[in-house]
Amino acid sequence: MSSTAEVAPDRRAAVTGVWLHGVVRDVDRVALATVAGMGGVAVRAVSAAGLVAVVSTAPLDEYGEEPLRRNLEDLAWLERAARTHHAVVEALARQGPVVPARLATVHTDDGRVAASLAARRAELSATLARLTGRGEWGVKGYLVPGASVPSVASGAGGGGVGTAYLRRRRAQLTAREEHQQVASAAADAVHVALCEVAVAGRRHAPQDRRLSGVSAPMALNGAYLVDTAALPRFSDLVGSLGTRHPGLRLELTGPWPAYSFVAERPEPAGAGGESR
Repeated sequence: MSSTAEVAPDRRAAVTGVWLHGVVRDVDRVALATVAGMGGVAVRAVSAAGLVAVVSTAPLDEYGEEPLRRNLEDLAWLERAARTHHAVVEALARQGPVVPARLATVHTDDGRVAASLAARRAELSATLARLTGRGEWGVKGYLVPGASVPSVASGAGGGGVGTAYLRRRRAQLTAREEHQQVASAAADAVHVALCEVAVAGRRHAPQDRRLSGVSAPMALNGAYLVDTAALPRFSDLVGSLGTRHPGLRLELTGPWPAYSFVAERPEPAGAGGESR
């Protein structure tokens, strides 16, 4: 998981930094006061160049470059930080389009945040325009055990007990491979069909069972940018594709902030003093 942190020119003078959550066109500042950011403190807004960055004040003894590098190796700390960051981005997404910042983007001060907004005004504005009236939806496809699997040969055919066992075992392995091939082809077909309705689609690597929380293997982990007006059609299509491909159990999730369709996340201005 990547991170970005600026180096303060004078570490002794810098007590707090600024954790960037995301960029929006405008925001309800009263509502922001109810959204908890890093360390449980309410997030706030930094405006520049017709854009608004939503940030948390971040103590540099925890969120500075060196502490961040250590903390990002601490899975418990990382999970807490990711959950807090994502909760802020979700709150912003409920109000309108948002360009999420990558996890652990920390600036030294509000001035650097404003400079970044000004430097990237054109691309950030274009991204926000592209996301307006659209949402990211996920479609996961899980293998259905036993579906579309050829019947396994019995032990008949002579050759003794050992030969019969090997024959059955070979048939089982062949059936499993064919099942996986059928599921892979079905996942490809589902993705292509969904992309015809969505504005854009992207396939991510299938999640490990420990992450998905589902015992069945995942064959499709797709993300789709869908116009709000086209959502009923998209949802109906997911249902019909599930019927058409019984070897896959399709699951529609969302809407999510459009993480999958933001090619470049907001980062600190300037090349010096970044670590990833």
